[in-house]
Amino acid sequence: MLKDSYAFSGFSVNDIDAAKEFYGKTLGLEVEDNEMGLKLKVAGGHAVFVYQKDDHTPATYTILNFPVDDIDKAVEELKAKGVVFEQYPEMTDEKGIARGKAANRGPDIAWLKDPAGNILSVLSN
Repeated sequence: MLKDSYAFSGFSVNDIDAAKEFYGKTLGLEVEDNEMGLKLKVAGGHAVFVYQKDDHTPATYTILNFPVDDIDKAVEELKAKGVVFEQYPEMTDEKGIARGKAANRGPDIAWLKDPAGNILSVLSN
Protein backbone atom coordinates (compact mmCIF):
# COMPACT_ATOMS: atom_id res chain seq x y z
CA MET A 1 0.00 0.00 0.00
CA LEU A 2 2.73 2.52 0.92
CA LYS A 3 5.63 1.15 -1.10
CA ASP A 4 5.24 3.86 -3.76
CA SER A 5 4.62 6.68 -1.29
CA TYR A 6 7.25 9.41 -1.14
CA ALA A 7 8.09 9.11 2.53
CA PHE A 8 10.04 11.79 4.36
CA SER A 9 11.27 12.39 7.87
CA GLY A 10 10.81 15.38 10.11
CA PHE A 11 11.80 16.74 13.48
CA SER A 12 11.05 19.70 15.71
CA VAL A 13 13.09 22.69 16.85
CA ASN A 14 12.33 25.49 19.27
CA ASP A 15 13.57 28.32 16.99
CA ILE A 16 12.96 28.00 13.26
CA ASP A 17 15.17 31.02 12.43
CA ALA A 18 18.14 29.55 14.33
CA ALA A 19 17.54 26.23 12.57
CA LYS A 20 17.48 27.94 9.17
CA GLU A 21 20.78 29.68 9.92
CA PHE A 22 22.44 26.51 11.25
CA TYR A 23 21.30 24.08 8.58
CA GLY A 24 21.67 26.57 5.73
CA LYS A 25 24.76 28.59 6.56
CA THR A 26 26.71 26.42 9.00
CA LEU A 27 26.03 22.99 7.49
CA GLY A 28 25.60 24.27 3.93
CA LEU A 29 22.33 22.53 3.13
CA GLU A 30 19.80 24.01 0.76
CA VAL A 31 16.94 25.21 2.96
CA GLU A 32 13.51 26.08 1.63
CA ASP A 33 10.88 27.96 3.67
CA ASN A 34 7.29 26.85 3.58
CA GLU A 35 4.24 27.84 5.58
CA MET A 36 4.72 25.03 8.08
CA GLY A 37 8.49 25.11 8.60
CA LEU A 38 11.64 24.33 6.65
CA LYS A 39 12.48 21.80 4.01
CA LEU A 40 16.10 20.65 4.17
CA LYS A 41 17.22 19.37 0.80
CA VAL A 42 19.76 16.60 1.15
CA ALA A 43 21.66 14.58 -1.45
CA GLY A 44 19.72 12.25 -3.69
CA GLY A 45 16.76 14.59 -4.06
CA HIS A 46 15.45 13.77 -0.61
CA ALA A 47 14.11 16.24 1.91
CA VAL A 48 13.71 16.48 5.67
CA PHE A 49 10.97 18.59 7.24
CA VAL A 50 11.82 20.84 10.21
CA TYR A 51 9.01 22.46 12.17
CA GLN A 52 8.82 24.75 15.16
CA LYS A 53 7.35 23.37 18.36
CA ASP A 54 7.16 25.71 21.31
CA ASP A 55 7.42 22.90 23.86
CA HIS A 56 10.22 21.20 21.89
CA THR A 57 12.30 18.63 23.73
CA PRO A 58 15.59 17.73 22.04
CA ALA A 59 15.88 14.21 20.73
CA THR A 60 18.07 11.99 22.89
CA TYR A 61 19.15 9.96 19.86
CA THR A 62 20.74 10.80 16.50
CA ILE A 63 18.06 12.25 14.23
CA LEU A 64 20.15 12.94 11.14
CA ASN A 65 23.35 11.33 9.87
CA PHE A 66 25.65 12.82 7.24
CA PRO A 67 28.00 10.30 5.58
CA VAL A 68 31.25 11.94 4.44
CA ASP A 69 34.32 10.75 2.56
CA ASP A 70 36.81 12.28 5.02
CA ILE A 71 35.52 12.56 8.58
CA ASP A 72 38.61 14.35 9.89
CA LYS A 73 38.28 17.02 7.21
CA ALA A 74 34.53 17.39 7.79
CA VAL A 75 35.01 17.77 11.55
CA GLU A 76 37.75 20.37 11.09
CA GLU A 77 35.68 22.38 8.58
CA LEU A 78 32.64 22.35 10.83
CA LYS A 79 34.72 23.33 13.87
CA ALA A 80 36.03 26.28 11.86
CA LYS A 81 32.39 27.35 11.46
CA GLY A 82 31.84 27.20 15.22
CA VAL A 83 30.36 23.72 15.53
CA VAL A 84 31.16 22.00 18.82
CA PHE A 85 31.37 18.22 18.74
CA GLU A 86 30.15 16.11 21.60
CA GLN A 87 32.79 14.47 23.75
CA TYR A 88 32.15 11.00 25.08
CA PRO A 89 35.35 10.13 27.01
CA GLU A 90 34.77 6.41 26.75
CA MET A 91 34.38 6.59 22.95
CA THR A 92 35.70 9.73 21.29
CA ASP A 93 39.21 11.03 20.70
CA GLU A 94 40.36 14.61 21.27
CA LYS A 95 38.66 15.68 18.00
CA GLY A 96 35.34 14.21 19.11
CA ILE A 97 35.52 11.26 16.71
CA ALA A 98 34.70 7.71 17.75
CA ARG A 99 37.12 5.57 15.77
CA GLY A 100 34.92 2.57 15.05
CA LYS A 101 36.70 1.37 11.93
CA ALA A 102 39.98 0.74 13.76
CA ALA A 103 38.16 -1.37 16.35
CA ASN A 104 35.85 -3.12 13.85
CA ARG A 105 32.84 -1.48 15.55
CA GLY A 106 31.29 0.31 12.60
CA PRO A 107 32.13 3.62 10.95
CA ASP A 108 34.12 6.48 12.41
CA ILE A 109 31.51 8.91 13.72
CA ALA A 110 31.30 12.31 15.42
CA TRP A 111 28.20 13.77 17.05
CA LEU A 112 27.07 17.38 17.23
CA LYS A 113 23.93 19.22 18.26
CA ASP A 114 21.80 21.69 16.35
CA PRO A 115 20.70 24.93 18.09
CA ALA A 116 17.61 23.12 19.44
CA GLY A 117 19.76 20.42 21.05
CA ASN A 118 18.91 17.66 18.56
CA ILE A 119 21.75 15.21 17.95
CA LEU A 120 23.26 14.90 14.47
CA SER A 121 26.30 13.00 13.23
CA VAL A 122 28.92 12.99 10.55
CA LEU A 123 30.24 9.54 9.80
CA SER A 124 32.70 7.97 7.42
CA ASN A 125 31.39 6.38 4.25
